[in-house]
Amino acid sequence: MAIVEARNVKKYFGEVKAVDGVDLATREGEFLVLLGPSGCGKTTLLRMIAGLEKPTAGEIVIGGQVVNDLPPRARRIAMVFQSYALYPHMTVFRNIAFPLKAQGVPKAMRKDKVLWSASMFGITHLLQRKPRELSGGERQRVALARALVREPDVFLLDEPLSNLDAKLRNAARDELQQFQRRIGTTTIYVTHDQIEAMGLGDRIAVMNAGKVRQLGPPQEVYDEPADTFVAAFLGSPPMNLVEGDAVIVGFRPEQFLPAELHTAAPLVTFTFRLTRVENLGADRLLYGVLEAPFSGQRAIAKLPSTVTLSLQPGEKYPFAVPQQHLKFFDRTSGLRTAPRPL
Repeated sequence: MAIVEARNVKKYFGEVKAVDGVDLATREGEFLVLLGPSGCGKTTLLRMIAGLEKPTAGEIVIGGQVVNDLPPRARRIAMVFQSYALYPHMTVFRNIAFPLKAQGVPKAMRKDKVLWSASMFGITHLLQRKPRELSGGERQRVALARALVREPDVFLLDEPLSNLDAKLRNAARDELQQFQRRIGTTTIYVTHDQIEAMGLGDRIAVMNAGKVRQLGPPQEVYDEPADTFVAAFLGSPPMNLVEGDAVIVGFRPEQFLPAELHTAAPLVTFTFRLTRVENLGADRLLYGVLEAPFSGQRAIAKLPSTVTLSLQPGEKYPFAVPQQHLKFFDRTSGLRTAPRPL
């Protein structure tokens, strides 16, 4: 295990600031997720940690050692790519054994390590197959087993589940988390999928425009967003953000309910003109427009389907949010600001 640090790390491609002054440190043995939209800098940061890109400025530190000038093979890291990068002409056994052979590990020891690694992912029965004979989930396990066999200090995972269908992704997330807990190796995981981030990470670093906008435990980042970007990026649907006199007011759709359903107090009540209802099975999404003081601004409510209230598009209803769940943001900077009366 090792701690990974990025100290004021920058990466410029011409005029493009792909990573723009990132300060970040893992905890030993944690599962840290880099989350953000395409082009936010998360993969570039991961590649600098791996040694596949050189920082324009700043330091990458692994296990207390500055590694800016070390090649990937000297950093004691293992990286799993989105494409898995398996050798198509090699069997699964030879794919897993390849990094050991490159390191000069004796043949007998290679076999023992491959069998151990394959057993960790339940793929010993696949060792004589070629990658083309495997499903997407099986190829993902092979790539992870090949990374594990090196016994690295740090795992770097670049969207390794993105090629799987939704059902397989759910199962793979569970397997991946159990595996990481079992071996306790520091892991940095890149994704644009907030469900993966919330479900896997001990902490999430939300990135945008080359910067880390917020770092913290998943529920904390969701409940207490540091700015309007984080508030709008996390959540499905995202946080409602409506403009007041000098602030932006935020509230989550699942906290925006018909006033009669609330038991908590005090409440802030809105007049909500319903325009559309979307049934999603377990939930219903209610789309509509607010009246004064947020006249004409759109909002979304999320209600369990078990709620039997009759709500008709075109009608106005009193909806409310517990005052404690309202978030306030500066209209200019987008940063969180102190609560104020509405």
